[in-house]
Amino acid sequence: MFPRSKQAAIFAVLALVFASVAWAHPIPDIPVRTFFPGDGTARVTVEVDPRCFDDAPEIAPSMLPPALAARSAEEKAELEKKAADLVRRCIEFTLEPVGNVQPDFKFTFTGHGGAPLAGPEDVVVLTGEWRTTLAAGLTGWHIRSTKESKLSVVFQNIIRGTAHPRINVLFPDEKSFTLDLTELRATAPGAKTEGSISPTGAAADGWSTFYSYLRQGFVHVVPLGLDHILFVLGLFLLSRTWKPLLSQVTTFTLAHSVTLALATLGFVKVSPSIIEPVIAASIVFVAVENIVRPRYTHWRLLVVFIFGLIHGLGFAGALSDLDLPKSSLAAGLVGFNVGVEGGQLAVISVAFLATAWLRDAARYRRWIVIPGSAAIALLGVWWTVQRVTSSS
Repeated sequence: MFPRSKQAAIFAVLALVFASVAWAHPIPDIPVRTFFPGDGTARVTVEVDPRCFDDAPEIAPSMLPPALAARSAEEKAELEKKAADLVRRCIEFTLEPVGNVQPDFKFTFTGHGGAPLAGPEDVVVLTGEWRTTLAAGLTGWHIRSTKESKLSVVFQNIIRGTAHPRINVLFPDEKSFTLDLTELRATAPGAKTEGSISPTGAAADGWSTFYSYLRQGFVHVVPLGLDHILFVLGLFLLSRTWKPLLSQVTTFTLAHSVTLALATLGFVKVSPSIIEPVIAASIVFVAVENIVRPRYTHWRLLVVFIFGLIHGLGFAGALSDLDLPKSSLAAGLVGFNVGVEGGQLAVISVAFLATAWLRDAARYRRWIVIPGSAAIALLGVWWTVQRVTSSS
């Protein structure tokens, strides 16, 4: 048997590996988009993924059109009611100086961004819409994610057809910036407002969007992206020396940055039913390779690059579903990517600290690499089977 101190350290590493399986997939965000055409009216939309209603939303499969078609009218009405209740619990809407308002959203089944459901693999969401008139005296518009919310809420505004450059990603009990309404309300029946979004504060808007998506990217890895955490741990376990570790992490970063950008910009689109099982299989491959190949070779970089491309497509799902406007795309994309890198570095740092006590290479491999990689591989196999069967 190992000494108690060493047993505790090994247990800590395995505990990190087997952190809650419920964190296999992040819970979907709720985008809140407000459209101001400039005629004194406003249209607010919210988007709710039906996975949020599942007992285990993190591992629930997305709803596809065939599953929606199989639902009865009563079942669809119940989903619409659940969406309305969820929005009511998770988001507070405020018009200043009036105070909190309760939008009466009318929900329909659509694709992301309100797009029509055109194909059998389009992800089904519930899109709620509320229309209102901006009464005289209104000065501002903001939202808050409530304390009980377990979801991220995205605050976006489209003014006279142009997206406002500032976007907020709100975690529980956070308030968005306040959008100035003084130039958007009608001064008389039928009156039209003129002008466009003011460039004042554009740099601040860009930094705000960058910071919001930096946090979102970090959280997408730690703590919500257990599959990505395990892949990074698999890279770490093979060798703790800086050169192989740096080579692998750099290669992985370059690869997923390429596909993250291409997918977010719309040049590449691959169904999650393909990407998610392959991500799980990549975890198995890297973990098994740690066991059968005791030493690092440059072959590993090719493996990491290929799987990095796949993981980038997985990361892109978190951005492409939000339909970032062009004015915010660069800040959001860079911020999200930096956040992902921060999450990966955090994982590696924790793993290094947890194993620093064991300096003997042979014991490190026998006590940490082999059992840790075996645990990662088993969980990866389980995920692969689960994701293949749920998408079939």
